Amino acid sequence: MSIFNNRSKSMPVAAPSTEPAAETAAPVEKTPVEKTDAQWRQELTPEEYRVLRQAGTERPYTGEYWDTHTRGVYKCRACGTELFTSNEKFDSHCGWPSFWAPLAEGTVRYIHDRTMGMDRVEVRCATCDSHLGHVFDGEGYGTPTDQRYCINSVSLKLVAADDAGQ
Repeated sequence: MSIFNNRSKSMPVAAPSTEPAAETAAPVEKTPVEKTDAQWRQELTPEEYRVLRQAGTERPYTGEYWDTHTRGVYKCRACGTELFTSNEKFDSHCGWPSFWAPLAEGTVRYIHDRTMGMDRVEVRCATCDSHLGHVFDGEGYGTPTDQRYCINSVSLKLVAADDAGQ
């Protein structure tokens, strides 16, 4: 099934992370990040700005993490909020990093997206409201949630498990 003709019927429900308990303490309430458009333009590269702030999409199979298998945590590139882990990442072969759930409930928010003649669910960072990608239901990947969070690599920054303590 093409990711472009999937029609999501309801907003997804995040499954709990499978990270070890020591790493999944109760979600920390983060203060919302509010910056002007000029500040975002100054801090982000043109491609990061196009995707994160203008809800763009990087070309498939070109992003840094679409085929990465490194263990670690994926943070929002704009604000640093932890969003996904390698435990929930899976190979969907769609050309973008795919996850079956976010790190914890409340780290992302959902918007019904009817742009470009499609009916989709957009995924945004709950802290800075940056566009991350979209989530699709019922594609038959056999993941615990039967969901695919199709996320732009440019929206993420991977902190490898080996680098986390540094």
